[in-house]
Amino acid sequence: MTDHPANARHGSSQAPTMVWTGRATNRFQWLLAAVGAGFLALGVQLAVGSAWSAGIVPLLMSVIGCVLAGLLILFGTLAFVHVAVKVDGDALEVRCGHAGLPRRRILLTHVVGADFAPKVTPRQWGGWGYRWRPEKGTAVVVRRGEALVLRLGDGRTFTVTVDNAEAAVCFIRDRLHLASAGKVTGRSGS
Repeated sequence: MTDHPANARHGSSQAPTMVWTGRATNRFQWLLAAVGAGFLALGVQLAVGSAWSAGIVPLLMSVIGCVLAGLLILFGTLAFVHVAVKVDGDALEVRCGHAGLPRRRILLTHVVGADFAPKVTPRQWGGWGYRWRPEKGTAVVVRRGEALVLRLGDGRTFTVTVDNAEAAVCFIRDRLHLASAGKVTGRSGS
């Protein structure tokens, strides 16, 4: 007699999935990155093409201001063009942007619950990016839409906007051996 794992698919020779991955992308951020690149180019153009004899202090302030604003906008938006979420048997890991920074890793031993939020907007969190609000917790918001909300053992929450968040919730609940009361509940406020 052969024993089959309870969660293996019937007729499948593959072991059940032990890792869940998801992504979310915000193409609008590329437009903001282009604005940042424009400021950077303007700063370089001012530095190279202007007559420095007309007044060095105002020109220097303009060049530095444009270059710094351009770098801030460029790198600030590129860091949140997309988010990648990976959940394995030990932890949830969130990586933002192409460099994977900022990064957050939460051990599943610190998670007491997982919820599905059908509609999270940047307005609820004060904008795009890595956000913290005392009354809500921490969030990584790269676009509006569905999100995964983790309830942590210390009473805080961590929210991340990701495609197919409902599947992530089910995956985490399965790993934590939490009973899902029928279907995944929706919370729009967190």
